[in-house]
Amino acid sequence: MTDTPNRTLAAFGAVLIYASVIAFTDNYVRVIAQDAGLWQFHATRTVMAFAILALVAVPMGLNLRPRRPKAVLARSAIHAAAMVIYFGALAFLPVAQVAAGLFTAPIFVLLIQRFSYGQPIHGVQILAVALGFLGVILVLGREAMSGATLAALLPVIAGALYALGNIATKAWCEGESAETIVAGFFGMLGVIGLIGMAVLWAFPLPTPDGPEGFLQRGPVWPSGTFLWWTFVQAAGSLLGVGMIVRAYQMAEASRVSVFEYVILPASAAWGFLLWGEKLTWVAVAGMGLIVGAGILIASPSQRQSPIASRQ
Repeated sequence: MTDTPNRTLAAFGAVLIYASVIAFTDNYVRVIAQDAGLWQFHATRTVMAFAILALVAVPMGLNLRPRRPKAVLARSAIHAAAMVIYFGALAFLPVAQVAAGLFTAPIFVLLIQRFSYGQPIHGVQILAVALGFLGVILVLGREAMSGATLAALLPVIAGALYALGNIATKAWCEGESAETIVAGFFGMLGVIGLIGMAVLWAFPLPTPDGPEGFLQRGPVWPSGTFLWWTFVQAAGSLLGVGMIVRAYQMAEASRVSVFEYVILPASAAWGFLLWGEKLTWVAVAGMGLIVGAGILIASPSQRQSPIASRQ
């Protein structure tokens, strides 16, 4: 079907909803991290997400049965690992900075395809990789330029894993429904969350108060604040994924993949409105370079978004 201006505009509207919702909910991970742990968050969010899916599956005619269970399982494990790192970083880094790191995924896709599958990288793509990595350095700021601490590199590590998961999505999960892939992703995060809770219950670690203890905090009695914002996360994630999948159904993937970069200013805007966070002009310039790299990389042949099912 030929793409029309009206469908392209509608797709952009769907992406705006996706970016606004996800950027908003991700900003409240720091609130969730105040009195609960990363692993309990993932386990609880999965239960809530599955409850929502169970309520809408029949009315919406969703197909949750995978055609290739092993492939969906492997892809889910890779993406879940990326998201464990992503959400862990959200507890102590600004959302815009973490999102910028995750949006390096298209760059890593090129590199993995080149060195693992032998696909050539063309001149414009080489320029895109160079611009993207320069943008990452600028966004990460002084930490990246003076020793690259693990905290600063976590979003980039998540982006690399996400790139690998995107390649797996196309290579292993062709023909799977979007809802099947999303359900597999949430299910894997839930399993990882339960394992983390069990390990930290059996072998508790010294845990600082507040967000600093997010990673090493074991199971605790959930507060009302934790349950509410985790539910908002679950519902927002499902809505966001639904919007981005719909966008890819309405317009060319090359256009939608560029639209998705609106999540960077959306994350920065919510960070400023909610917490008064301000980005330096260097970080803003870095985001601009990452967006430019994504535009150069985008092509009409792409069918998978770099961040299309990141929640």
